[in-house]
Amino acid sequence: MLTTESATVNPPPAIRLRAEAFVVAALLRGLGGLSRPLARWLGVALVGLLAAALPRLRRVGMENLALAFPDLPARARRRLFWGCAANLGRLLGEFAHLPKLHSGNIAELVEYEGFEHFEAARAQGRGVIFFTGHLGAWELSAYAHALYGHPLTILVRPIDNPLVDALVTRYRSRSGNRLLSKHRDLRALVASLRRGETVGILADVNVQPPRGVFCQFFGRPACTSPLVARLARRTGAAVIPGYLVWDAARARHRLIFEAAVPLARTADESFDIQENTARLTQRWEAIVRRYPDQWLWIHRRWKSQPAEAAPSPPASAANSTRLTLGNDSC
Repeated sequence: MLTTESATVNPPPAIRLRAEAFVVAALLRGLGGLSRPLARWLGVALVGLLAAALPRLRRVGMENLALAFPDLPARARRRLFWGCAANLGRLLGEFAHLPKLHSGNIAELVEYEGFEHFEAARAQGRGVIFFTGHLGAWELSAYAHALYGHPLTILVRPIDNPLVDALVTRYRSRSGNRLLSKHRDLRALVASLRRGETVGILADVNVQPPRGVFCQFFGRPACTSPLVARLARRTGAAVIPGYLVWDAARARHRLIFEAAVPLARTADESFDIQENTARLTQRWEAIVRRYPDQWLWIHRRWKSQPAEAAPSPPASAANSTRLTLGNDSC
């Protein structure tokens, strides 16, 4: 009896993985069969219902917003939370429509802002790192850039369900981008930069303290991947913030490139990595403050906190991670 009940409550892993993949595929096909405005609207409605049904999701989002904006009235923080939910729904609708996008129609949906910053960084000939995060319809940003004729290499964290991961990978790579796994492809990422290519890295998520460095983010320590800083130091690549935001007044997205972040380059590698990760984190905070309703507040960004009075690691320990290039990125 116990075995039967257990099997009923917890189906075999293979069945669960197939069921998840079926639901995701059906959702994407369903939204993809609608008009883009309707798909966005329905995506917003679906994510809104999900947020309303999951109190833990709301709690995490509201706790994060209270940490970031302690002086903001609770009503205003709630508006930001529901803006975050709407942004995720919009992202879902846009992702379902990726297969319908091509070089002939991408300009109707996405327009550039600050493209000259990308051109200036690429002209240096040492590779370009798009420093980005979970803002706006982030899945659309690299996709659109490739359709405009500038494919890039994207570092991703594989989805735990391999069937869903394969499906999402097919969608992501249809525009000509190359996807690399953060678990096994970091050397290929370095090689891409040394060939003068462009790579994109989502670097705004919490990592575990042994693999990250603590930087101030909205006035609170946030454990941050040093991968971008390490890659830039090793290859000499320029680091430019690149992100996509929704312009509701015009019902289209803006793909924004900012000027390259000035990086410290000294003889002290540990100092450079810490300092440059902090600079990048500060720049990302400034971006999130401009578009607070389009960032991923439901992610526990401040989950890892420094231990009180923890001794600083010796220089040898800091340098010993150099070859890993920070396998903890998004």
